Amino acid sequence: MKVRWTAAARQDRDEIVEYIAIENPLAALKMDELFSEAAGRLKTFPKLGRTGQIPGSRELYPHGSYRLVYEPCGC
Repeated sequence: MKVRWTAAARQDRDEIVEYIAIENPLAALKMDELFSEAAGRLKTFPKLGRTGQIPGSRELYPHGSYRLVYEPCGC
């Protein structure tokens, strides 16, 4: 599966990382890595996450406080 971040998702990710970086720059880098690693796993395992709250979506939690909402496709 090809992973594509929407503009809104990219903005959310950037805002999360920037917010964390205010207090802890190293934790912000780690969070960004967690997002990247989770999205990367979806390339091979598109149904890795659980059924999402939005019909047709799935959710993957790279961290207890954050979730990636995605729509798997047969691409």
